[in-house]
Amino acid sequence: MKIILFGATGMVGQGVLRECLLDAKIEGVLAIGRTATGRAREKLREIVREDMFTYADIEDPLRGYDGCFFCLGVTSAGMTEANYRHLTYDLALAAGEALARINPGMTFIYVSGTGTDSTERGRSMWARVKGATENALLRLPLAAYMFRPGVIQPMHGERSKTRLYRVMYVMTGWVIPVLIRVFPKYVTTTERMGRAMIEVAKHGAANKVIETRDINDLAQKVS
Repeated sequence: MKIILFGATGMVGQGVLRECLLDAKIEGVLAIGRTATGRAREKLREIVREDMFTYADIEDPLRGYDGCFFCLGVTSAGMTEANYRHLTYDLALAAGEALARINPGMTFIYVSGTGTDSTERGRSMWARVKGATENALLRLPLAAYMFRPGVIQPMHGERSKTRLYRVMYVMTGWVIPVLIRVFPKYVTTTERMGRAMIEVAKHGAANKVIETRDINDLAQKVS
C-alpha cells in the first residue's frame, strides 16, 4: 500500500507519518507540503511546494497511490469566513479533485473536527466551512472518510505549529491520558489517529463520518 500525506509537519501529520513509516504493509509514503519533514527514510518521498492549490505540474508523481491522508488545517481564530474557507475548503478540494482524477476510487481521509456542521447553516463559522468541505469531498469519486477528532494528545514528541495550542498542551498534558480513559468519545492521540487512518485505508469503515470513539476503536484493529 502506498500513501500520500498532506500536512506531515503539523501535529497530527507528524503522528500519522510516524505510524505510516512503522507499518510494514505501507511500502511508500509521499509527503506533500510547504516545508520538509526533516526525516530520512527509505520509503519516504517528499514534494515541497508553495502552491498547494494546483497539481497539474506534478500529476505523474501522484499516480499509483492507494490512499491519501489529508491532515492540513488552520485555526479559524481571527480569520474572516472568506479567508478561512479559502484555506480550508479550497485547499482540500484542490487536492481531492486532482487525486480523484489521477487515482479514481482511492481512499481519501480528511481530518475535520468534532462539532462540524454537515448542514452548512449553523451559527459557527468554522463548523459551516468544515461541513461544506466534508460534503464536497464526499461527492467526489473517491472512497472518502471524514475524521472528526475532539481533543488530541500529541505523542512521541509531536508538536503543534500553533503557539496557543502548544501552551495549552503543556498546561493540560498531564490530564489528557486520564481523559482518554474516562471520556473516549472526546479524546484521542496522534498515535491513534495514524493507526485508525491506516486501518481505514486497508479495510474501509462502516461509516463515512468517523468520530473520536470510532477513531479509538479503529486504532485497536490495525494489523
